[in-house]
Amino acid sequence: MAAPENGILEVLENLLDRYKINLLQMMFGTFIATIVFFGGLMTFVEKYLPNSIRQSFRYGKHSFKGETDPLVAWLEVPKSWFKHFYVFALFWSWLAFYVLVSTVREQKEAPEYVLRFLDIMGGGRSHRKVEIDSTTACVGALMLTLQCTRRFYETNFVQIFSKKSKINLSHYAVGYVHYFGAIIALLSNTSGFVRGSKPMEFSLDKLTGQQILYLGVFFLAWQQQYASNMILVNLRKDPRTGNVKTEKHLLPKGGLFNLLSSPHMFLEVVMYFCIADLYMPVKIWRLIFLWVASNQTINALLTHKWYRETFKEYPKNRRAIIPFLL
Repeated sequence: MAAPENGILEVLENLLDRYKINLLQMMFGTFIATIVFFGGLMTFVEKYLPNSIRQSFRYGKHSFKGETDPLVAWLEVPKSWFKHFYVFALFWSWLAFYVLVSTVREQKEAPEYVLRFLDIMGGGRSHRKVEIDSTTACVGALMLTLQCTRRFYETNFVQIFSKKSKINLSHYAVGYVHYFGAIIALLSNTSGFVRGSKPMEFSLDKLTGQQILYLGVFFLAWQQQYASNMILVNLRKDPRTGNVKTEKHLLPKGGLFNLLSSPHMFLEVVMYFCIADLYMPVKIWRLIFLWVASNQTINALLTHKWYRETFKEYPKNRRAIIPFLL
């Protein structure tokens, strides 16, 4: 059985290499086009759209409240299933971080199966080139791994999901694909993970001013996102007993919620900017940042609209996602 499987794999590798097909770029490019197109429709002409589209796009506090489409309803799953792809992200990010650190520590090229996998996902063996050094890769991988780890903890042990809240199956699938692709992109153009290259030695002395700055900004955003999420969690708890008292969406106050309707989404964009700017030479990371920024912005605008429609006393000075601006 091994020979036919290897033959099929080789044909696939040759096709991807010959036509310069970068599966990672295709995935995130498709995500960006989809969110911008449908997000624009939802923002400007939502009332003219079929209920099926509105129902598919909206979820959580701003879920669709009109007549539902039976097929779309059938494709919905509990919002609490968000925790599933953070289990996957935890495993996948730590695996990538382990392989990266092991490769840098041993000062040798990544194993052949890793190189082959990256060739398939990253544009073919002839077209992948080193654009990121080992120190930058370690910094970026550390950032994303810590984010995946904290989000795993929050969604599985802290966050209180409404039992009635649903998401479309497409949102659920996109979560897996996002983390699958973003974590692969940490390695696809890194020294030691491109054929014919070896990793560089890692040393704290090699950290640049930019890397130190972005580490500081990342950790601040990382901590503040946790604090913002805890404000949302505590809205549903009895302050005296700590027990869940409601699953309703209430008006958040305090912290960055005094400035923004969705500070956790703003901070997500900040954290991804820190990684993406360090990875600026890598085109796929520019696409990942654009995808995250557009997705978080559209969701923040819908959330902001819901807050203003639901709470008559909603503070007028709050913006959706960018302090004082948007």
